[in-house]
Amino acid sequence: MQELENNALFWQKVDTLILSSTIELSHPKGSAHPQYPAMIYPVDYGYLTDTTSADSDPIHLYRGSINSARVNAIVVSCDILKKDCVAKLLVGCTEEEMSLIMRFMNQTEFQKTILVRRGTGVPAWASED
Repeated sequence: MQELENNALFWQKVDTLILSSTIELSHPKGSAHPQYPAMIYPVDYGYLTDTTSADSDPIHLYRGSINSARVNAIVVSCDILKKDCVAKLLVGCTEEEMSLIMRFMNQTEFQKTILVRRGTGVPAWASED
């Protein structure tokens, strides 16, 4: 079942979103969250222009210190105050930055987040693209 859950073809499509869009950084590393000033962004935060996520906003992302357009992971958050679940891309992030992002996103009792790391396998059912 693992081959259906986290495979290289999915991540290839996610990378294509990065390469075919422009990253707009709205909150630089070290800046305060606009609604919660005690929450400080551990890495740059922004969105991909000309994209749409499930909540009709652009696709959001965290931009780490590695100069790369490769998506390392996706964080999925569940927020009981907003009553939503949202996925955000992690681009060019080190292991330490991913850990900082997880701490940042899990610091309130109202929102909890999981990290889905990039998979490398290609499932047997996949056709050659």
